[in-house]
Amino acid sequence: MFSGVTSLVNRGSKIKGTMVLMRKNVLDINSLTSVGGIIGTGLNFAGSLVDGLTAFLGHNISFQLISATKPDGTGKGKVGKATYPEGIITSLPTLGAGESAFNLHFEWDDDMGIPGAFYIKNYMQVEFYLKSLTLEDIPNQGTIHFVCNSWVYNSKCYKHDRIFFANKTYLPSDTPAPLVKYREEELEYLRGDGTGERTEYDRIYDYDVYNDLGNPDSGEKYARPVLGGSTLPYPRRGRTGRSATKKDPQSEKPGDFVYIPRDEAFGHLKSSDFLMYGLKSVSQDVLPVLTDAFDGNVLTLEFDNFAEVSKLYEGGITLPTNFLSRISPLPVLKEILRTDGEQFLKYPPPKVIQVDKSAWMTDEEFARETLAGVNPNIIKILEEFPPRSKLNSQAYGDHTCIITKEYLEPNLGGVTVEQAIQNKKLFILDHHDYLIPYLRRINATTTKAYATRTIFFLNDDGTLKPLAIELSKPHPQGEEHGPVSNVYVPAYEGVEAYIWLLAKAYVVVNDSCYHQLISHWLNTHAVVVPFIIATNRHLSVVHPVYKLLFPHYRDTMNINSLARKALVNADGIIEKTFLWGRYSLEMSAVIYKDWVFPDQALPADLVKRGVAVKDPSSPHGVRLLIEDYPYASDGLEIWAAIKSWVQEYVLYYYKSDDALKKDSELQAWWKELVEVGHGDKKNETWWPKMQTREELIEASTTLIWTASALHAAVNFGQYPYGGYILNRPTLSRRFMPEKGSTEYKELAKNPEKEFLMTITGKKETLIDLTVIEILSRHASDEFYLGERDGGDYWTSDTEPLEAFKRFGKKLADIEQKLTQKNNDETLRNRYGPAKMPYTLLYPSSEEGLTFRGIPNSISI
Repeated sequence: MFSGVTSLVNRGSKIKGTMVLMRKNVLDINSLTSVGGIIGTGLNFAGSLVDGLTAFLGHNISFQLISATKPDGTGKGKVGKATYPEGIITSLPTLGAGESAFNLHFEWDDDMGIPGAFYIKNYMQVEFYLKSLTLEDIPNQGTIHFVCNSWVYNSKCYKHDRIFFANKTYLPSDTPAPLVKYREEELEYLRGDGTGERTEYDRIYDYDVYNDLGNPDSGEKYARPVLGGSTLPYPRRGRTGRSATKKDPQSEKPGDFVYIPRDEAFGHLKSSDFLMYGLKSVSQDVLPVLTDAFDGNVLTLEFDNFAEVSKLYEGGITLPTNFLSRISPLPVLKEILRTDGEQFLKYPPPKVIQVDKSAWMTDEEFARETLAGVNPNIIKILEEFPPRSKLNSQAYGDHTCIITKEYLEPNLGGVTVEQAIQNKKLFILDHHDYLIPYLRRINATTTKAYATRTIFFLNDDGTLKPLAIELSKPHPQGEEHGPVSNVYVPAYEGVEAYIWLLAKAYVVVNDSCYHQLISHWLNTHAVVVPFIIATNRHLSVVHPVYKLLFPHYRDTMNINSLARKALVNADGIIEKTFLWGRYSLEMSAVIYKDWVFPDQALPADLVKRGVAVKDPSSPHGVRLLIEDYPYASDGLEIWAAIKSWVQEYVLYYYKSDDALKKDSELQAWWKELVEVGHGDKKNETWWPKMQTREELIEASTTLIWTASALHAAVNFGQYPYGGYILNRPTLSRRFMPEKGSTEYKELAKNPEKEFLMTITGKKETLIDLTVIEILSRHASDEFYLGERDGGDYWTSDTEPLEAFKRFGKKLADIEQKLTQKNNDETLRNRYGPAKMPYTLLYPSSEEGLTFRGIPNSISI
């Protein structure tokens, strides 16, 4: 791009620069004077942002421009003289909240060529967040932008000077020769040497197994198996290098500080900082208080009826003041807990009960949520009858489903089971095989659960109707005897109506656990991290594929590190409040064995589950068998938009497949991703070989879909659906009452109380609701699909910028189309008995609890 440039900068001239940064104390959670923006309208700051900025003047920060066109004696770009910030700019219209701008002037002449990078040195003891550097009025170049978005620590913290590159985009072979070595050195630094314990200011990306979930030194109760690199395969996490525990040399010691590369930490002026802190506070402050309150019987142990559950959203739960005083006085907790005098834990009404408080009980809503709920990508076609198990029959006995035709055909509208299967009218929600090997151990605790199979019929109006539920538990005489199973069918009167409601509840408990641990944690949060690590280790910031994927990594490593400390760790929130308990992450590793990267593409997933068939004449290449399938139909629109954008982008930079094959950084990236990042699956034949542009397009689209739309679909409906615990219970504590038993008689006398004593308990409900409300919120400065941090300055290439604008316009058009669909009363699955239109795949959103919006990344 710079070839042929000889004298573009006048001898002896000065280049004007503008630096934008944010001070550490602006971003420091402990320094903020108001937290109204956690949940509300944004962050407020006391005082002037100019105060204290003089510390950045003088010789406290130095800049040196690096030439992209003029090499020194070693072949590297010439390095200019050091310059320093000269003055504060008080009126720059592009400044965001908390940002400050400074003037600089660089000595530069035609012997130095065109700047393509710069060194920065921080001589202060405090770090700051460097947003950007802009160089102006460069002859024949105009303006050069450096989009930095990085923490800069004292220069003594780094073995190599911090370098930033201009927003030019180059394949490795197109990099100007004077910048090649700088590009290679920066990647080498980011890879590190794989040794030592990482410190806060490090920027090193490396891999490790999940060996930090437990703490065996605190007792067997807290010991957890290592996930990854063993019989329990798993995606890799970021390496921290902490020392081993005493009792298990394979496990890593827990600690208050969990290293992630510094720029992966929440460094934005955003409420995600507070959402993250809120989760940590709930774990450290709220849970002990709640536990004491229930153990000391200050709070009643059970809900007595459904009306009492509804009071959570009307009056709240109260605790004596002395309990409240034990909670941290931080404003963030007061906002999250909505504390007012003695009032404690008042929740906003979940969307599923805002219009109709009893809609959740209907069969239509139960079925609709398999297509438009928070876990809408599990249901599949029923292709054989009766359904068979893939479990080893010698170890587990015969697990063939005992649902017979006699249970189904009375509700098939005059057709036989064979005809319904042939006409693709039968579907199944199968939570059986993966659960059976763990069910005896799960039921040995205070929980009592079943493996479940639920069969649905597709009505002529497009809705699903549940026909029968099979509940199975281990045989008392041993696994080899097979399960003890019973079948339940719909009933709507008397005690049998509540038996049927309980049967559906056991199904939903399984679905809730599978959703949280597999659909949500494993299939979005965990599987994306190896991509983040490999990208930063092998793709330069000036590489086009880095620029394509980078927005979809924002904050993911940070939220995952928090999850390992407070959510999915031993005795953490998930283990305390979800059925799988201490086996939660272990079971996710067993299920990861069946993970197939190409099948994460939405069209491939739909076809694999049999809910769609390949059809070249259909708009997206597949035809849905359930036409009114909101997650799938909306998702295909979003998928196609992402793929169209990715295709335009990739074909712009790679003019041939041969150019892609010869891209050394890209090939190193993909090789390490497969062989190390997802190393337990490195021998799978389904991995793309990354030899064609189409493979790169498909892989990038799948990754972007996973980090954005798929995560949005399974995350931001958590509170709208699950905030009403009756609709999405996470635990079952008693088995189904048998006819003639005392429990059966009690159910007949007081059905609501008995139902509530079977599902998630009161304490666990309060914990669940507090956490999923936080997880279901959007941050105040989130970037949504079709948006980018840095505006139009992320690349200097016009064509990709225009293509990205077309992508944003297409997403806006899709949102209008989805809104029109939700107004179509014939599409009953979009609205349902709960009267809550399916909006989870609307691309845009405001901040807060909105039940819509597709952030670019897994940022909460």
